[in-house]
Amino acid sequence: MSNKKESSEIIRLAHGAGGVLQENLIDFITKNIAFKNVNDGIGIDELDDGATIPLENYDKEIVVTADGHTIFPLFFPGGDLGTLSVCGTVNDLLMMGAEPIALTSMIIIEEGFEFEKLGKIVDSMNRKAKEANIAIIAGDTKVMPRGTLNELIIATTGIGLKDKKIKILDNNIQVGDKIILTGSIGDHGTALMASREGLNISTELKSDISLLLEIYNAIKLEIDNNLIHAMKDPTRGGIATALNDWAHKSDISIWIDEKQVPIKKEVTAICDMLGLDPYNIASEGRALLAVDPEHSEDILKKIKATKIGKDAEIIGEVKIEKPKRVLLKTIVGGTRFVDMPLGEPIPRIC
Repeated sequence: MSNKKESSEIIRLAHGAGGVLQENLIDFITKNIAFKNVNDGIGIDELDDGATIPLENYDKEIVVTADGHTIFPLFFPGGDLGTLSVCGTVNDLLMMGAEPIALTSMIIIEEGFEFEKLGKIVDSMNRKAKEANIAIIAGDTKVMPRGTLNELIIATTGIGLKDKKIKILDNNIQVGDKIILTGSIGDHGTALMASREGLNISTELKSDISLLLEIYNAIKLEIDNNLIHAMKDPTRGGIATALNDWAHKSDISIWIDEKQVPIKKEVTAICDMLGLDPYNIASEGRALLAVDPEHSEDILKKIKATKIGKDAEIIGEVKIEKPKRVLLKTIVGGTRFVDMPLGEPIPRIC
């Protein structure tokens, strides 16, 4: 009989779904890495939307981001895995204030997968890459034995470039900043859940998946002038995770007005039916911005002038009291904490 103690701790789906458990998993994986940044740039420890490589004797820095896409179903209302893989990667570069330049793509395919489906997904990738004016320059393809993978996984790396002077970081939020949300929350995760077999939910709701390039271009001057202190696309874990990340890393509190947070009626209805919180549900075509208060209305006006930002709102502000917390001023007049979720309640949505 072996005396070796077996560990009872295992990795669960929630460990890969944003929130507290994913932070624990990332810490487990990264804690013993010897070198975590290059040229004192942003690296693993910052857990931002990407990393930076400052170029010596040059006023630019390279921005790199990596993402794995495991969505189910592969085709969903408003998009597919190919659309997601490009939009998600490009948006992460934009949220660092970088101009997207190139992508790499690794496609892992289960034996027996149909060429017709693969062709549709690859075509979607190519269309979105062209729309973003970004090159796909390298990649890898693997085929796994039947039953060892569920259909298809795409992993991407994004490469961008930005001026060193631009400081858009999770830990750069200032007291007094206004918080802008560029559109309704939870559309992506809720549309996916409604489309899955067995739930019998009838809805015309579609994923909000889209490139955030139009918004980036509209506010490029404000980005260059450091009037925007942080940007984040609220994917896994929704705006609850994104806002708590900011509050913890910047050592401030964020106060949100529930009346100002745009949520579609369909999203509210489906979340109520399934016992879910829209604040924890992923979006794939929205951005949160922390902006200089004196310029917040002008920035909001520019965002609302874009097609994908027409429903943008200033939803809150940054304060010094109760640091590291996110608080919600409710419609009925009370205030409650918005906590970091343990994980995304809907598996395999991005």
